[in-house]
Amino acid sequence: MEKIVFEKSGIRDFVNSTIAEKIEKLKNFIEFTQEASRDIKKTPKYDSMREEMQEEIYQMQRQLGALNDLKKNMAKVLNATTERVQLGSLVITNKARFYISVSLGEFFFEGDRFYAISPESPMARKLMGMRAGDEFTLNKIHQKVVEVL
Repeated sequence: MEKIVFEKSGIRDFVNSTIAEKIEKLKNFIEFTQEASRDIKKTPKYDSMREEMQEEIYQMQRQLGALNDLKKNMAKVLNATTERVQLGSLVITNKARFYISVSLGEFFFEGDRFYAISPESPMARKLMGMRAGDEFTLNKIHQKVVEVL
């Protein structure tokens, strides 16, 4: 069986650019919603419509804050290869590929499925300190660490 080689720096760049794209989209949505709220004509439903739009803007601003936190946390993620799982590790198990970085969830990079998980997640906490060849069980699913990059 041919060994697949993963470029960790490419995955790191992909996660950073995904976060940056989400931030940009959200900023555009906030700006659009703010402009739309200013353009509402005085009607019987004027106050309730404006209030709903303000609530929507508030929710988007909270999401933007969370995305900015992800961006800031990604700056702490190292790109060095190590033998043991730590922040910044790309962990290949017999079941999945995990990038210990920020909580971004599932993504596809060059046709392969990965999961960007935060170091606080149950999976990352289980993996921390492990090496290739170590085995573990989480949620009744047994996995073997194949490679740590």
